[in-house]
Amino acid sequence: MNLRGRNTVNPNFNMSSMTDVVFLLLIFFMLTSTLVTVNAIDVLLPKAGGKTANNTSVAVTVTDNNTYYIGKDKVAEENLEQELLKHIANDTKKTVVIRGAQNATYKNVMRVIDIANKNKLKMILAVKGK
Repeated sequence: MNLRGRNTVNPNFNMSSMTDVVFLLLIFFMLTSTLVTVNAIDVLLPKAGGKTANNTSVAVTVTDNNTYYIGKDKVAEENLEQELLKHIANDTKKTVVIRGAQNATYKNVMRVIDIANKNKLKMILAVKGK
């Protein structure tokens, strides 16, 4: 009398589902790592809830001592509009990222916003996430 069952358990582990998960994680991290930083001067930003990034952007930074930077280049206040328009260079898809330091004067941040409004440029006010 044979009491063994017909169903046998296969002790081998199937790796195909594990490789699917690894590839999905790899794709996720590759896509999100390209959206992380803007090439600009580091300043302490005020806090906010959302996060926005744009690859076709020009960063304008106003520091605590009220100096202006476009990207990493220091710009005099009187040449700010000309330099900003030079960096935009008739590309309507570019966005101006305004990075005002936490202790920057409100008047100087508004100067950059006024220049962007006057020239009908898209702009984003950069803040630090929670």
